[in-house]
Amino acid sequence: MGGGSVPQNGSALTAGASAHHTEPVAKRVKVGLAWLPVVPQEAADERADPTREKGETLRDEALGLRSMTTFSTRFLGCKISFADAQAVRERLLAGGHVEHEGDAEAQVVNTCCVTHEAVSKSRQAASRAARSARVVYLTGCATRLEGALDGLPANVQVTGRIADDAAAFVAGDVGAIGCVVAEHRVDRVRAFVKIQDGCSFSCHFCVIPLVRGETRSRRAAAVLAEIERRVGQGHREVVLTGVNLGCFRDREHGYTLARLLREAGATPGLERLRLSSIELNHVDAELVAAIRETSTAAAHLHVPLQSGDDAVLRAMGRRYTVAQVLRKLELLTDLNLTTDVIVGFPGEDEASFQRTLALVERLGLAKTHVFPYSPRPGTRTALDDTVSPAEKRDRSARLRALSDELARRRYASKLGSVDRVLVDRPGRGYGDDYTPWLVEGEVGAFVAARAVGVAKEGVLAVAA
Repeated sequence: MGGGSVPQNGSALTAGASAHHTEPVAKRVKVGLAWLPVVPQEAADERADPTREKGETLRDEALGLRSMTTFSTRFLGCKISFADAQAVRERLLAGGHVEHEGDAEAQVVNTCCVTHEAVSKSRQAASRAARSARVVYLTGCATRLEGALDGLPANVQVTGRIADDAAAFVAGDVGAIGCVVAEHRVDRVRAFVKIQDGCSFSCHFCVIPLVRGETRSRRAAAVLAEIERRVGQGHREVVLTGVNLGCFRDREHGYTLARLLREAGATPGLERLRLSSIELNHVDAELVAAIRETSTAAAHLHVPLQSGDDAVLRAMGRRYTVAQVLRKLELLTDLNLTTDVIVGFPGEDEASFQRTLALVERLGLAKTHVFPYSPRPGTRTALDDTVSPAEKRDRSARLRALSDELARRRYASKLGSVDRVLVDRPGRGYGDDYTPWLVEGEVGAFVAARAVGVAKEGVLAVAA
């Protein structure tokens, strides 16, 4: 079958396999723009081929059930997408399969749909993988957006699944080869630990609640156990990640995000803890105190503001005003603040944009991730796109130029100082406030670095 966004076939198909065989169909129900499974996984996995012995499937033919399979995983989008892709990777490794950087037999692409460009890149990644893989599994947000992944090659399997559900489905479809006990290779110096998923805020432009559902949290004990495991694997830094981190609650055991941060930060052997992002509404005295008083916590907050104009914020369905932004963030001079901004939102004029520039500069935000507005199907602003592409490009360039200048100022403020830098790639790493430093050192090691200059990419440094 083709790669439609409403998969009717859960088995792995080779490029030349026919999809016109009699099989039970996994029933699905449409919720918003997402198609969700409503039958047990065991039923959805049974894909009988009447030309073969009972119980055999096309999956067996494609991959050789219970034989070793080479696989690869990649992700598009945010840190939670990376965490979800890692969950698939670990399930396949635990099943006895072999990770392969090149043309693997089974290739997993965890997709993104936050913008039209993200969907386009997801489709491109799937098409590229289909040229060399026996089967491509598409997981993640774009697989739950109606029509987003239609028309892909026949060996592309659009699972319609995210997070742990996606990991379980892919691992089950590929199959395990027996009892395997092996430590997984650590491929990053930092680990992303998901503590929460989904969002109940429903900003007018955002498709994420439609494809990931309402907010839900993991048990604190499970999070803390995973952090211990990640540290034991050799990760030096852990990043707590989620769709809307501030919504984390383990009410049964009395955990807020602040308490979780404090206890996670006390994990033996953990050297740095960081939050991936936090909504302004959740930046409160309890959380700020936890960051300041936890020795392993990075002095950094990524707070997506999206706009610096009150009228635009109201049109976006954001839950704060510019005055509230200033009241909460201007006092955090000891933290490195970064943000996201959408430019060209419907109704944004030049005056609105100028107010956004002014807010970003006033707060001295060290990095602004700029996103030209992209209408998303199923959202309240799906049919609104009043700012021309040329104007979006112009405003994006101007905001990025300001962001570069503010970053340069922050780098310059470090001259002569010494920081503890975690080297995460050759010649580059991040300091304790998540400022990028350019310094030589062993990848995965912390080095004491002295700032001696400024470059576009970060603080130039030498070993102290």
